[in-house]
Amino acid sequence: MPYNSIVLVKQVPDTHNIHGDVMKDDGTINRAALPAIFNPEDLNALEMALQVKERYGGAVTVLTMGPPTAAEVLRDALYRGADRVVLLSDRRFAGADTLATSYTLKCAIQKIGAFDLIFCGRQAIDGDTAQVPPQTAEKLGIPQITYAETIVQLDANEIVVARAFPLGKEIVKCTLPCLLTVVGSANQPRPPSARKMIEHKLAATPLEYNTLLSQWQEFETEEKLDAYLAARNLKIPLWTADDLAVDANRLGLNGSPTQVYKVNYVVLETAESKQIPANAEGVAALMQELVKEYIVG
Repeated sequence: MPYNSIVLVKQVPDTHNIHGDVMKDDGTINRAALPAIFNPEDLNALEMALQVKERYGGAVTVLTMGPPTAAEVLRDALYRGADRVVLLSDRRFAGADTLATSYTLKCAIQKIGAFDLIFCGRQAIDGDTAQVPPQTAEKLGIPQITYAETIVQLDANEIVVARAFPLGKEIVKCTLPCLLTVVGSANQPRPPSARKMIEHKLAATPLEYNTLLSQWQEFETEEKLDAYLAARNLKIPLWTADDLAVDANRLGLNGSPTQVYKVNYVVLETAESKQIPANAEGVAALMQELVKEYIVG
């Protein structure tokens, strides 16, 4: 029996390079200040969806919400084997907290249509809340399995999943459709396929047409480029708030009751080192300093 899957992914700032210009005055992330990457556990979620497709059949649709540059992770998903990708991008989505984000994703999933499984990474490395997938499942009115590590069985309208925790595992059964959040230990994500990279090298959203026209002058006009991409399934759909059945008051900052109040920066330089006496006084002094610097608390 084939299963149609939706994978929710996110382009995130590389948090290995945090510095003082990362946060804006309104408490949102200045994403232009950091290099962007594919959220690591979202790759595990994509891999699990691709394995389901390979074993049972069906299709994998990848959905992301973000600025126009987030199309890069969608191309990466195509290179790895996704069948379809969709970009949600609109200034009205900007500044969304987990409540507004999950609402927007719910509306987009309903526009995509029927599905059997939704796969998400356990959490994103920029916010570390792990709230968006469960909130999305709740808004869709479907069950969820968090911390999924292995699909033990998938049969008709039921799935059996092994959940991974620091102190052990748990086996749970759930009816479909359902949403799974996937942990990093679930699998080893496959690398992009060279063949698929060649096939999808021109995949783009309409916002990227000018760049493509400057590189491939034989297309001459946006209309010719659009027709070429559409005929070859290379046009990445771009959905704005106008394309979804949404309540504008629930989007972006307007729909976000939570905002970041303050950020404390911890910058550790490799040249910094300190000798701690191997006694109770030394340990006590170290703990006091760590608490003072907000490293622990």
